[in-house]
Amino acid sequence: MKTNTILLASRPQGEPTEAQFKFETRELPAIKSGEVLLKTRYVSVDPYMRGRMSSAKSYVAPFEVGEPIAGGVVAEVVQSQADQLPVGSLVVGSLPWQEYSVAPAKSLQQVPADQAPISYYLGLLGMTGLTAYFGLLDICDPKEGETVVVSGAAGAVGMVVGQLAKIKGARVIGTAGTDEKVAYLKELGFDEAINYKTADVPAALAAAAPNGVDCYFDNVGGPITDAVYDLLNKHARIAICGQISMYNATEVPMGPRPESKLLKTSTKLQGFIVSDYLSRWPEGVKQLGEWYGQGKLQFEETVTDGFEQIPAAFLGLFQGDNTGKAVVKVA
Repeated sequence: MKTNTILLASRPQGEPTEAQFKFETRELPAIKSGEVLLKTRYVSVDPYMRGRMSSAKSYVAPFEVGEPIAGGVVAEVVQSQADQLPVGSLVVGSLPWQEYSVAPAKSLQQVPADQAPISYYLGLLGMTGLTAYFGLLDICDPKEGETVVVSGAAGAVGMVVGQLAKIKGARVIGTAGTDEKVAYLKELGFDEAINYKTADVPAALAAAAPNGVDCYFDNVGGPITDAVYDLLNKHARIAICGQISMYNATEVPMGPRPESKLLKTSTKLQGFIVSDYLSRWPEGVKQLGEWYGQGKLQFEETVTDGFEQIPAAFLGLFQGDNTGKAVVKVA
């Protein structure tokens, strides 16, 4: 059986372009005992994939030039040699950008079809939601009445972070890149939202957080983070989740050195990867599912239709095209 696939054609210098992607038709192997043939339903596109396009050492192996790009996928089992995953099962896993693929059943997680839209297992009830859950609740641990700032707040992780902070009784401030996203954050219950492209960010943050900042969930880095450092309260907590403002930089930008501010405020600064919490993922999925079922969590997706649109959807992440989780509906 043949399938369309998307390969990494070359490693980008700076911001990726369409030239980094190559479409190809490949022959799939026959499925063996313990394996399943999968039809891709939804593909996740995520900022962290930019790091995997370079050859630099990181927390996950880089993509290989000339080989399929891979990431989070929701798929349907169409042939099975594994008793635990009969035909018709819906699964989520790390799979290549292909219309069909063969995978060991043990590498996949079966998901229900009736708890939430199945694409949510790439977002709210998947890696995205779990990143928000553990980064905010485990590292920042916001208390009732404290002030939480979230950068990239209209992104897939940020919007969940803000809602979780509200569940915990915190005052929540988010930054986003358009007036429409700012308005959406207010609809989600954020107390304040700032358009970082049009506002004087240090002044706007200071006005929005007159009592200082107790927790900062950092998805972005750069000047927004520099402004937050000036507002930190004693024993503040910072979770570094992403640094999308610098993912395409060809040189390391020089900014304020924050160490003295962290020292004077006894601030905890911790970077994390969601896989650090792999053993606790079932706990996170269960709690997020309960809050979603109770109507305490809303989630937004930017859905692009068509397998051939996967590269464009990925590149749009760096232009701020998405509100919430960016996914591509393949079938």
